[in-house]
Amino acid sequence: MREHRPMTILVTGAAGFIGMHVADRLLAAGSAVVGIDNMNDYYAVSLKRDRIAALSERHGKLFTFLELDFADMGALQAALADQTIESIVHLGAQAGVRYSLINPHAYVRSNLAGHVNMLELARERRVRHLVYASSSSVYGGNDSLPFRVEDRADHPVSLYAATKRADELMSETYAHLFRIPMTGLRFFTVYGPWGRPDMAMWIFTSKILRGEPIPVFNHGRMQRDFTYIDDIVSGILGCLASPPPDDGSPKAGGSRAPHRLYNIGNNRPEELMHLIAVLEDACGRKAEVDFQPMQPGDVHATFADIGAIADDIGFAPTMGIEQGVPRFVSWYRAYHSA
Repeated sequence: MREHRPMTILVTGAAGFIGMHVADRLLAAGSAVVGIDNMNDYYAVSLKRDRIAALSERHGKLFTFLELDFADMGALQAALADQTIESIVHLGAQAGVRYSLINPHAYVRSNLAGHVNMLELARERRVRHLVYASSSSVYGGNDSLPFRVEDRADHPVSLYAATKRADELMSETYAHLFRIPMTGLRFFTVYGPWGRPDMAMWIFTSKILRGEPIPVFNHGRMQRDFTYIDDIVSGILGCLASPPPDDGSPKAGGSRAPHRLYNIGNNRPEELMHLIAVLEDACGRKAEVDFQPMQPGDVHATFADIGAIADDIGFAPTMGIEQGVPRFVSWYRAYHSA
């Protein structure tokens, strides 16, 4: 009798915030996961190593971690030579709007060259589905709210956004030429346990607990569609289980190839000052606010129209910031023994 082998899913950026949570949910459901990450020092490598350690501790041999740079095609192919990959969740990227003003070449390498490598890998392996990370940043200075996947996205206001839009266009080409089923997800301000230290939720929590002033840009006149990590993971895995059909019909985002684009957010933008009030309650102390002008590359508001992903896979976020923020603060205190 042949041994039953679980299907293997490749998760890039597995040491990252969203990647770790996606891998955790897949592993808990019995899938084998090969996670790759280059463990760069954009933020504390210790946090990335702690995420990987947590996955290995929870899931044992079902989880394989490979430390490598997927922008290096030779290294990628060599590392995966003996792996049978059923599907790919490509979440690895150089993240951050403001950092793209300082180190543009990191974005070219990871988000452009690296994305092409993942497309080539998907083509070579004939994977069932490639789900990849885009960003709400592609909407640029669009002032028509909520953002819809049908909106134009050709006026980015940061290099990061430009690379993510380029990823969508390259994916469309590969879906058209090679009929690879693909889904691109435009994420809207994700937060939660194991989050990123460069994001406002982490920065504000850290400074409030230490009694330091928090930087609030555009004098607080900003809105974000804060989305809790558990909702995001449910959306990603719902998409992964439902590849777009190659039937010539128009998909979300307009493609007639097997390629969909979805917004994935909470569909409920929050005023920045309201978020700070919720954080104050969760932290048990008042924030000292340092109002600052708008930063280059930032946008005033993000607001996701999630009609397409709701209709196609039943995505329905359930966690508001009133419930999600205390969960993050609780994790943050435990992680830092604060």
